[in-house]
Amino acid sequence: MPANSIPGRLAHFSIGIAVALACAGLASAADAAMGNKEQLVVVERATSDATLDLGAKGDSVGDVLTFSNEIYDKTNKTKIGSDNGYCVRIVVGKAWECIWTLMLEKGQLTVEGPFLDAGDSMLAITGGSGIYANARGDMLLHARDAKGSEYDFTYNIVR
Repeated sequence: MPANSIPGRLAHFSIGIAVALACAGLASAADAAMGNKEQLVVVERATSDATLDLGAKGDSVGDVLTFSNEIYDKTNKTKIGSDNGYCVRIVVGKAWECIWTLMLEKGQLTVEGPFLDAGDSMLAITGGSGIYANARGDMLLHARDAKGSEYDFTYNIVR
């Protein structure tokens, strides 16, 4: 049947409608699967960072940064937990690749991703425990000062 005939046009129109409805159904299913959304903002005081120089002397690929720091509420006044983790230097002067766990009274969140030397970093929430069981989403890391002594962590959590 020719595409420019009335039945041909109706067939193309019907296919278009079917595709649009299928996409709408998938979007609704994705929205339902997203579950509850929550934002958690905390401040890390980076007091324990230690770098193990494993490659060439100085900043080099393969160096390991370890930390175990205190975590405060978003006002940076009340201690609410701690974190533990490590990063491996991937690109000298630019980026580390990190894994760490945020430990709070009612559960834990784990993240993995880049820690950039300059600018904000976005890491993936890879899981959790307690009230954060089945958590996913992302975490924005923002340095509060040029020294890297405090960081804002904004967890965008989906359960």
